[in-house]
Amino acid sequence: MAANVEVKRKLKEEIALPDGVTASVSNSILALKGPRGDLSRNFASANASISIEGGKVTVNALKGSKKEKKLLGSMRAHIDNMIRGIVGGHVYRMKVCYTHFPITLSVSGRKLTVKNFLGEKSPREVELPENVKAKVEGPELVIESSDKEAAGRAAASVEQLTKRANYDTRVFADGIYITMKDGKEIK
Repeated sequence: MAANVEVKRKLKEEIALPDGVTASVSNSILALKGPRGDLSRNFASANASISIEGGKVTVNALKGSKKEKKLLGSMRAHIDNMIRGIVGGHVYRMKVCYTHFPITLSVSGRKLTVKNFLGEKSPREVELPENVKAKVEGPELVIESSDKEAAGRAAASVEQLTKRANYDTRVFADGIYITMKDGKEIK
């Protein structure tokens, strides 16, 4: 009787680099340079390796198991986000909502200040990451960055700044809420 033995193959993912983007790898750290800036990320893994071959970023795994396949998919998603960030950028839009006390926002350098939240006398402040830009456009706050994770962290910290515990947001709507995540509208 022949046993059912699954032959595992070597997995390989190739990500093409668009025009104007250069890449380099050193010690599993991928560095990308593009029109909107530079990004680097450590992709150190015992199960996968990363290299640059002919204008493409190549990710290899020695085994073809489910675990390595998932790992390559995650690495590909991170690299795609890095490329999209240095070519076009990532934008998060947030809406300022209030019922009685008008909330005012101001940005100075890397510090975002929220004044008059629920009539509070002292302003609330949050420090934005270094590579994130924020601007106030009327009742909206726009957060931009070439790093998707930094933009998401900044938007989350602003949303948490005006969060009220034990209040139903359907009734007490005061706060600053994410309305668009990187081109996808949030309902």
